Amino acid sequence: MEKNQENTNAALQLHLSLPPDWQQALKNEFSRPYWLALEAFLQKEYQTATVYPPFPQIFYALQLTPFKKVKVVLLGQDPYHNPHQAHGLAFSVPPTVPPPPSLKNIFKELEADLGHPPPPHGCLDHWAKEGVLLLNTVLTVRANKPASHRNKGWEHFTDAVIQILAQKHTGLVFLLWGNFAKKKKKWIPTPKHAILESAHPSPLSAKNGFFGSRPFSQTNRYLEKFGKAKIHWGETPR
Repeated sequence: MEKNQENTNAALQLHLSLPPDWQQALKNEFSRPYWLALEAFLQKEYQTATVYPPFPQIFYALQLTPFKKVKVVLLGQDPYHNPHQAHGLAFSVPPTVPPPPSLKNIFKELEADLGHPPPPHGCLDHWAKEGVLLLNTVLTVRANKPASHRNKGWEHFTDAVIQILAQKHTGLVFLLWGNFAKKKKKWIPTPKHAILESAHPSPLSAKNGFFGSRPFSQTNRYLEKFGKAKIHWGETPR
């Protein structure tokens, strides 16, 4: 079986690949039984199977968006499971990879909402650098096996991320697209923070409440209400 990652032994201390600010914010998680079980599970998976994203990119969303700079939390489900797509940001793909259907629908809604034409690539690094935490609820997946890493511990970890953000920040906007993301709203106090819910942008559900939801303009209105700078959703990476 193909092994697709280098440095898989580092999975034994997975938290050390987190940026220092996130390590500090989440330090109480790393001795919990679920975390130790997750590390052991990932150690085996990355050594014996093809797993996405590449090991160094598991926490790419947290690397690009520092803890103190988070303004928006956009929750996905689990990473893309086809080759070369997942790189650690929810919904995003590397610049050389064609946008998958869900991301195409996101760009359609962005154009309808704010008038920004679809960008020439599907990489959302620029959103992350603006303060949009592009967080999947599950951060890894086996190749060609969607949902294969659910219920292995990631859900507890992303619960903790959301709880600590909701506790330490004020005026965050949470974009919850689809049922898996909506399950997280129990951790988000309002009106301290804003929650924008809709259907998932996948082709199976986008017409049932994602198209027409105008999440980008609504997010900026909330940010301005909270006294924060809006997100430049249409900008390409600088």
